[in-house]
Amino acid sequence: MRKRAVRMILTAVTTVSLLLGVPGALGASTAVWISDQQSLQTRADTLLRVIDRRIEFDGPETIGPGSIESWSQPVDGQARARTSVTIRGRGLISAGNDITGPTMTTIVSAPSGTSVRMEVSAIPTIRRIGLICALFIAGMGAAMIVGGVMAARLSRRLSAPLIYLAAQAEQIGSGQVRARVKPSGIEEIDLVQEELVRTGERMAGRLAAERQFAADASHQLRTPLTALSMRLEEIEMISTEAQVRDEARTCLEQVERMTAVVSELLDTNARAAGQTEAIHILEVFNAQREEWEEPFDRAGRPLVFLDEAEVPVLADGGKLSQVLATLIENSLHYGAGTTRVLARASANKRGVVIEVSDEGDGVDESLAPDIFLKGVSGYGSTGIGLALATDLTNAMGGRLELAQTSPPVFAVSLAAIPAALDPDRVMPEGPVVSMGRRSRRF
Repeated sequence: MRKRAVRMILTAVTTVSLLLGVPGALGASTAVWISDQQSLQTRADTLLRVIDRRIEFDGPETIGPGSIESWSQPVDGQARARTSVTIRGRGLISAGNDITGPTMTTIVSAPSGTSVRMEVSAIPTIRRIGLICALFIAGMGAAMIVGGVMAARLSRRLSAPLIYLAAQAEQIGSGQVRARVKPSGIEEIDLVQEELVRTGERMAGRLAAERQFAADASHQLRTPLTALSMRLEEIEMISTEAQVRDEARTCLEQVERMTAVVSELLDTNARAAGQTEAIHILEVFNAQREEWEEPFDRAGRPLVFLDEAEVPVLADGGKLSQVLATLIENSLHYGAGTTRVLARASANKRGVVIEVSDEGDGVDESLAPDIFLKGVSGYGSTGIGLALATDLTNAMGGRLELAQTSPPVFAVSLAAIPAALDPDRVMPEGPVVSMGRRSRRF
């Protein structure tokens, strides 16, 4: 903003300086040239009248080089002139030295046949013209310097309210909806600022309503979930049948997962925070196998988990489980054939890609670009699952994308942990710790 304002002001000052300075310099130079030319013309006219008067009273014989020598001397700052007089019956009479370089010439004649040609050097006139042009150029340069200084000051006065306005918008964006700054005195900027204040007040009201809704929903949802988990724990403890205890344990795990999902859905800040740690993919795969193997068996479809990467990843176990559960559930409901969950190393060997694929028809090409937007679904569902999975993956510093539309392949990209930094080890073997100029190996 400041650079643009300075550039605009300097452009205006330069344009005005050129529009006024160049014509002014040309006009002044022309005036100096015309003035010197007229001065030489007047000098020649005076000499012509003097010669005609002497011829009339004394005769043409009295005119000689000495008579016009004095008229060749410098006058009014002009150089020495070369004067030539032509008299009828006498011929040409000359006085003065020859002139080299640029000259200024004038010729005058009388009815008696006498003519005077006077020639002087134009160098003094050219010097004065050069001095005048230099003064105009210096004036234009001074005007641009003053304009630059004024532009810098004015740009600071203009940009400061905009900086404060941007700071206010940033405060509102970060949640400080009550942020205020002093009026700037610039009507347009103050109008925008007042609108930001009104927007902040509306956001404050909406945030308060959302927080109240979150608190009410949290209380209404967590209370029955807690009671349900207690009843399942009681069934697991008092039941004498192993199958019932296993089912109760599985249901208890599902309730705990549902409780975590509800907590994260109601707490946007916690869902957006990147709480990650080094975890084994195989542990997440085993938990998903226990959860989804029976539904796939009932549907008559194979479910295959394969960890080809065999390296830990930087992720959140709960979030990664929810992402994989969403993709596996979509494959169960909308896919066909064998569902494969494959973990492999990325192309640059610095990450791990978890691919969830099946042998179904996949995603329509027209729907593929918007498949991860909230509310977008090709099968009449709510369209929330993939959008939530995308948010969870981004919170872990990863990326969820549709790698292939038909048959469908969803890819979750995560950062890999080097084998030397295995989470099961307290310290990697053989690291070198720098201690000044010496190093010690543990």
